[in-house]
Amino acid sequence: MAEALNSVYKAELIDRKGWSGLIEVMAETSKWVAWYNQSRLHSAINYRPPVEVHSEWINQSGTEPAAA
Repeated sequence: MAEALNSVYKAELIDRKGWSGLIEVMAETSKWVAWYNQSRLHSAINYRPPVEVHSEWINQSGTEPAAA
């Protein structure tokens, strides 16, 4: 699974732009990861963003997730 995610990251972000330096890559990577984890529409959950489904699950279960 990690290899699949890395190839998506590389295809969607890294290969599409000429980078001026490491700081720019790190900043854009942070934005991409936030989008990927919170905003993207995921087909396995009826094209809804993961953060919405997670919030719904928390509200239904009535419990807060444990801190890592």
